[in-house]
Amino acid sequence: MTIFEKIINREIPASIVYEDDLCLAFRDVNPQAPVHVLLIPRKPIASLDNLTDADTELAGHLLQTVPRVAALLGLSGGYRTVVNTGDHGGQSVFHLHIHILGGRSLGWPPG
Repeated sequence: MTIFEKIINREIPASIVYEDDLCLAFRDVNPQAPVHVLLIPRKPIASLDNLTDADTELAGHLLQTVPRVAALLGLSGGYRTVVNTGDHGGQSVFHLHIHILGGRSLGWPPG
């Protein structure tokens, strides 16, 4: 069981900013911007590489939820989304998650 599943199950605390039947968003414990939230599906999916055709509706829901969460957080000036996939992509928790970063101007390239 990943740390994210423990957050979903309320076994460990998190600063949850949004939730619905399919996903939840919470503040990152190691923020890389003034606003840094992780949006995760309730369904345990290891990474983008593990999405299946059966997850199409869920994947669409996650993407449509990003701007809702960004609006709740006051990110009217823009924000960045990041999905790290696999070891070389920098993924450290193997439960699909979308980083939503904002609250300042973000440079490019990111690193």
